[in-house]
Amino acid sequence: MITRRLTLSLLAGAALTPALTRLSRAAGTPGDEPQPLAEAVTKGEMPPMAERVPKAPRVINLAAMGRKPGVYGGTVRMIIGSQKDIRLMTINGYARLVGYSQELQFQADILERYEEEEGRIFTFHLREGHRWSDGHPVTSEDFRYTWEDVVLNEDLRKGGVQRELLAEGKPPRFEVIDERTVRYSWDAPNPDFLPSLAAASPLTLLLPAHYMKQFHKKYVSEDDLKAKMKAARVKKWADLHIKMSRQYRPENPDLPTLDPWRNTTALPAEQFIFDRNPYFHRVDENGRQLPYIDRFVLNISSAGIIPAKAGAGEADLQVSGIDFIDYAFLKDSEKRYPVKVNLWKRTLGSRVALLPNLNCGDPVWQGLFRDVRMRRALSLAINRHEINMAAFYGLGKESADTILPESPLFRPEYAKAWSSYDPATANRLLDELGLTARDGDGMRLLPDGRVARIVVETAGESNLDTDVLELITDHWAKVGIPLFIKTSQREVFRNRAMGGDIMMAMWLGLDNGVPTADMNPGELAPSADSQLQWPVWGMHHLSLGQFGHAPELPEAQKLVDLLKEWKRTTTTLERAAIWHEMLAIYTDQVFSIGIVNGTLQPLVYSARMNNVPENGLYGFEPTCYLGIYMMDTFWYGDSVS
Repeated sequence: MITRRLTLSLLAGAALTPALTRLSRAAGTPGDEPQPLAEAVTKGEMPPMAERVPKAPRVINLAAMGRKPGVYGGTVRMIIGSQKDIRLMTINGYARLVGYSQELQFQADILERYEEEEGRIFTFHLREGHRWSDGHPVTSEDFRYTWEDVVLNEDLRKGGVQRELLAEGKPPRFEVIDERTVRYSWDAPNPDFLPSLAAASPLTLLLPAHYMKQFHKKYVSEDDLKAKMKAARVKKWADLHIKMSRQYRPENPDLPTLDPWRNTTALPAEQFIFDRNPYFHRVDENGRQLPYIDRFVLNISSAGIIPAKAGAGEADLQVSGIDFIDYAFLKDSEKRYPVKVNLWKRTLGSRVALLPNLNCGDPVWQGLFRDVRMRRALSLAINRHEINMAAFYGLGKESADTILPESPLFRPEYAKAWSSYDPATANRLLDELGLTARDGDGMRLLPDGRVARIVVETAGESNLDTDVLELITDHWAKVGIPLFIKTSQREVFRNRAMGGDIMMAMWLGLDNGVPTADMNPGELAPSADSQLQWPVWGMHHLSLGQFGHAPELPEAQKLVDLLKEWKRTTTTLERAAIWHEMLAIYTDQVFSIGIVNGTLQPLVYSARMNNVPENGLYGFEPTCYLGIYMMDTFWYGDSVS
């Protein structure tokens, strides 16, 4: 594996030469600088481009990607629903130590290269001359500070070392090899390590030590720290450090970054301005430093009117806050405004899914939901074709809650598992369960005489949920199961589910519907308390056995065991075998009831914006919304290409 990675690095280095030559020639030409930086370069306030990028920058060959090299300039307007949504710039900007390619393979990004040995030893090599957005060098000291003074600090990490940094419960050994080389080593394999670095919300291993030390009690006097705490309105030094170091949600405009754009606006604000990072580490094949676009302006608006604003030409690039239900209106806006609307495929395992709570507090319903015949019957009683036609214009794929054909792990039998419309078999299974008695309306009765009414809770944030549930109400009534819709707020979901108060929830299906074998299959097993079909079992795994309890259901426990086995693997082949075993169990046992997947997501963008893919996979994980499609390569021209 090491030999292969080093060979790829050498080939990449050979490809750098033409771009670096062009970059060197352009170094003293102000016209080749982004306009906002050209004046500063001319005045000597900032080094020229050739001195701002690393000695060996990451070269993006746009022509090889079927795109066109661009020109500098322009401002992009985006609309966000709240201040916290500035995180979209971190997700969409997608600068990672190691990230995913568009083919969802790992590749060095911020790192010049990395080596992996036996799935447990990872050596990182930094790019020579790489700098933070304030011009300070990126060095191994940044890694050392983050590991020793942040991750291992009990005040800053009260929960201990993050799970992704544990292999068989133990953290890695960290070594500084030299100024540009560090190593993380475990005694056992850690297949979670690289995926956690490439994630939408990545593991933090790299903070700007030169900036952050001023907020750490180890490096400044108590009086100095108290003054900073007072200014930041916090009572503990740890809260100060955490507040000033947030990278995922970049609320501190003074925090140096490695992202393509940096926030320049302090909270609170109704508008946030992100300017280009003058020291960004990527260039195109012509040696032009990325990003092409100068600035992003994010305007806060009520979430409910984001589609209307986007359709009224108030956004130059908009994908968050809009949904397929808005497509017809947005598409019509092309006639009135200089915008284009593309449709990308959502990566969810199911656009909406029903999650029977196997930890339900009602003993009768808990017993029924834990019987696979009940889950299969409820799935077979749903007419997915009718839902697909009515809610998705027939453009979705009727399917169980499982992975999509775009995943190399896809098999048709996973999508077909118990997802056909078969009310006769559903009725037979319900009869086998002993639910044969009925009331005067033909509805089935529970063994204790109650009507077998299922209460489905939804966050009520979308008309889609209630539209789909109203159709399912009719479908289930035909097999004698009444359905009642109850709207809850999202924030109360978890507590109610943990307490056993939720019978069944309507939520999204699998978050990652396009996994590779090297991605964690934890969604298929009880592994988190946010999983509404088994929150108590998930809490048990998440807390390493301190809370909740292990699954009583053998098939659910088997999934937990397989997840643990995946964490001990060293090869992609081993991981793929485990993925397939888990997918087979999960779909056959119908632990979540999928409806339709492969649904479409509108993307609105300026008609003058180039390099926006016509087709793409849209999701939080693993594509990081627009992230893997490299928003830093989008550019304005006279017309769209």
